[in-house]
Amino acid sequence: MAPNLSPIETAKFAAARRAVDFVEGGMRVGLGSGSTAAWMVRCLGQRVREEGLKITGVPTSDRTAALARAEGITVVALEEARWLDLTIDGTDEFDPDLNLIKGGGGAHLREKIVATASDQMIVIADAAKEVAHLGAFPLPVEVVPFGWQTSKALIEEILVSLDVLGREVTLRMKGDVPFTSDEGNRILDLHLGRIGNARQLALVLNQVPGVVENGLFIDICDRVVIGHGDGRVELRDIATGSSEEDRIDFAAPENVFDDLG
Repeated sequence: MAPNLSPIETAKFAAARRAVDFVEGGMRVGLGSGSTAAWMVRCLGQRVREEGLKITGVPTSDRTAALARAEGITVVALEEARWLDLTIDGTDEFDPDLNLIKGGGGAHLREKIVATASDQMIVIADAAKEVAHLGAFPLPVEVVPFGWQTSKALIEEILVSLDVLGREVTLRMKGDVPFTSDEGNRILDLHLGRIGNARQLALVLNQVPGVVENGLFIDICDRVVIGHGDGRVELRDIATGSSEEDRIDFAAPENVFDDLG
């Protein structure tokens, strides 16, 4: 049996466990980053070891790559895979149209590239990630180190004319030094409160000199798998508008939980 997980970890595991059912042998799969995606990688590793599932994984961060290799998943770079059948990733927020804010871990640049190089994207999340309007979670914007202060000032200027509730922009830190992404860039966090027009904001931000990419994922997610603290999962499909519920059996082999101590 699974160890005594908190309700939030139970929800993450349930979503991840259900999502890997969509992976079939021979697929090239984008492997997301973050705590929920880590559960997904562990569940995929279990299928690789116990079912002999043969897949190729394309990780979206160095941390995910290390975890996938440890789980026995074959890992290649996107340049080698070229196009993917499926990407499974977490999110920081999602709205009724399955638009997302991602980048809480600072990997949204790679995550967006991998997701858009896939036939479909499945997002896994606990129920708390669902919002009526995007923006409560700070929106990450990746910028090059050179002139990041100028990029920040330009972003603050354009926010004045956009439909957002707040306009504070902060440089993400890691201890006493600026956070650095896997690509060697800085992250600016936009504390907006509420985003009135996410599509417009995404387009405008990417026109700012020095901005590499923002954390708004618009029209990229195809399906979301929502986990609940009691083991229930809800599947929503944006194309069909359908929604269905399932429940995860937690009588899982203990090796999925080995690294939880």
